Amino acid sequence: MEERLCEAAITGNTISLGEILAEDSIILDRVVVGCFKRSPLHVAVSLGHADFVRALLHHTPELAEVLDSQQRSALHLAAAKGRSEIAKELTRGKVEVLEELVQVNPHAARVRVGKGETILHLCVKHNQLRTLEKLLEIIKVQEFVNAKDDGGNTLLHLAVADKKN
Repeated sequence: MEERLCEAAITGNTISLGEILAEDSIILDRVVVGCFKRSPLHVAVSLGHADFVRALLHHTPELAEVLDSQQRSALHLAAAKGRSEIAKELTRGKVEVLEELVQVNPHAARVRVGKGETILHLCVKHNQLRTLEKLLEIIKVQEFVNAKDDGGNTLLHLAVADKKN
């Protein structure tokens, strides 16, 4: 069953995921408690399968807290690979998880994605203000708050530009 779940994650096949869950409703719970060598969420995030990620998190939101063998969360992978849609999905309603993630790997919050954006830029860009507030509480580093993306935009620039649109 583990192999089928892994294959579904690799291909991003949400139909197969549904079939697997119908056959074994607690398979994702076993992932959460560490019975699997690798998390299907990490695999799907790495390969950019946003719909599969969404389906996994809908069924078992705790998967967002699972760390891989290198102590990285799925959010760390999403940020490192510039997968902003997936990062948004991983942080929706999970502000409390961010504190845990940043404590495990504080440098992950400084990773730049896409156009040189930090996770703070992504929070403003995707209107994730609760997440932004929590990150600012945790990070408390002024130069990070004033960081510019490749377009020279700080968080304030993005916030003001968003209000004009």
